[in-house]
Amino acid sequence: MQQDGYTLLDPQKLAALVTYLVHDLETVPPEPVWPEDFVLERLNGAAIERYRTLFSAVGAEWLWFSRLRMPDLALWEILMAPAVEVYALVRDGKDVGLLELDFRDAEAPELAFFGVVPDALGQGIGKRLMATALQRASVAGMDCLHVHTCSLDHPRALDFYCRAGFRPIRRAIEVFDDPRLDGTLPRDAAPWLPLLEP
Repeated sequence: MQQDGYTLLDPQKLAALVTYLVHDLETVPPEPVWPEDFVLERLNGAAIERYRTLFSAVGAEWLWFSRLRMPDLALWEILMAPAVEVYALVRDGKDVGLLELDFRDAEAPELAFFGVVPDALGQGIGKRLMATALQRASVAGMDCLHVHTCSLDHPRALDFYCRAGFRPIRRAIEVFDDPRLDGTLPRDAAPWLPLLEP
């Protein structure tokens, strides 16, 4: 299989370099102390619309689309799974962060989704939320925690994960339909990446 050189993409497709990382959980930060105006609320299958709204608020700028295309039943099953923990970080009654931990595969438990809304960036919220994620994984008895990020994510995402103790272990190229062209995301999402009209 050839891996060198350029590959021309269909105008409706996007490609991202994906980096997979793992945290060995040998040392985790202490459970963070949140200011009084923050609350971590666990979401379940009754919160599908709330989840999708928060997922979009956190990820639209970075073209997160997977949970938006997922059928309701499939998403409900994830949110209701006993080995999946999904949390909304709430500040003054408004959802500002998303933390989703998937422990269904104990050999490769995953930090499935993680992030804060644009208005909350640069305030140290992500660092506290990451400490919470690592604590939850450790308390659940996990030996490690996996995560992946890509070249379409926040420009500091990979560095953030590395500073949190994750180490890169492999890379892949993901090719997918541009979610702005099929209505999954608004056409003005991620204006830093121009649309290519078919």
